[in-house]
Amino acid sequence: MVLALILVVLVRGGGGHPAVAGQSHSGSGHQAKVPPTPATNPRLDPDWKGDGQAVTFAFGGDVHFPAGTTLGDRLAADPSAALGPTVPALLSGVDLSMVNFESALTDGTCPQPQAKQYDFFAPASAISAFKGAGVSLITEANNHGEDCGPAGLQMALTTRAQTGYTILGIGQNAAQAFTPYTTTIHGQHIAIIAATQVIDSDLQTAWTATATQPGLASAYDVNDLVAAVEAARKTADTVVVYLHWGTELDACPNPLQEPLAQVLVQAGADVIVGTHAHVLLGGGYLGSAYVDYGLGNFAFYDNDPPENASGSLVISAIGRDIDQVTWRPAVIVNDLPQPLSGAAATAALAAWNQARACTNVSVAPGTPVASAQTESAPAPAAAVQALSADSG
Repeated sequence: MVLALILVVLVRGGGGHPAVAGQSHSGSGHQAKVPPTPATNPRLDPDWKGDGQAVTFAFGGDVHFPAGTTLGDRLAADPSAALGPTVPALLSGVDLSMVNFESALTDGTCPQPQAKQYDFFAPASAISAFKGAGVSLITEANNHGEDCGPAGLQMALTTRAQTGYTILGIGQNAAQAFTPYTTTIHGQHIAIIAATQVIDSDLQTAWTATATQPGLASAYDVNDLVAAVEAARKTADTVVVYLHWGTELDACPNPLQEPLAQVLVQAGADVIVGTHAHVLLGGGYLGSAYVDYGLGNFAFYDNDPPENASGSLVISAIGRDIDQVTWRPAVIVNDLPQPLSGAAATAALAAWNQARACTNVSVAPGTPVASAQTESAPAPAAAVQALSADSG
């Protein structure tokens, strides 16, 4: 399969930028470098462009290495090359990349299998696979992150500590689970938060990280998630939230996704992406922020349509200005995404754009949804009540 040409979603020129292929817009610049107080913090301005250069992100969807599958066998044979040459190709040319690890991370055993239909787990060598493919960080805030129980979760936390590799969305308590990954790239301060809006209803209490319980960052704890976003907003030039959300095999957002996106954008998120449905959902602008409701499978054992539709979402941000968005389409063959080119890529890109039709996002940026006021206020009580409801 020929590696893909980088395919472009849309074209929109931005003032002050050279004409480039992509989805772009520009905002006004600011001079202040250090936020003096929350009331005058320039990072609370939706037009804030920071004090550095553009940062490019690549996001992929679900990755899993089940035993007895092509990916599982590849991991066992050579962890560092398990994700092959195509995953690096789909993530190439970016400053930071991230995927969802749809699995518990253990020592290769499952000490406390949970009473659910599927218990996914993989050995710590999976970290070598992600590193070998150029994946900067992963999230385990998903409905498989604690498939091997509290003992399995402790294995993941130990692996994180021993390897130093960034695994978001899990922790010894809620504060740790919601702690963002922070870094500075090209002078821009970046913060990434991960949480899950999908936990089996009978496991929500046991799996949710609290002040005293290890577990996952739960998006049902709307106040905690909003507080994490607002805290990150005060010091970061670009705030990203990676969510596990949606309904399996449903190519349109479910009733919880769009309200959560609205609340998080109001709290100061600049980019929201996520997975869970195992099919592609639409992406676009919610005000001036960018939201993708479902990245689908990335490297997974689903090799038949529609679950085999894959790809990477490449976003360039200059502070809060989401300057360019590119979808690089792929199809999963033998568990690995194969970049598309030619007519196949054109058709896949058209289908990806069409998926936006059943969402609340737009092809181009609009008036900002967020403001300094919404980014410093608690989430609306009605939204908290609705989003905290059990959806299983």
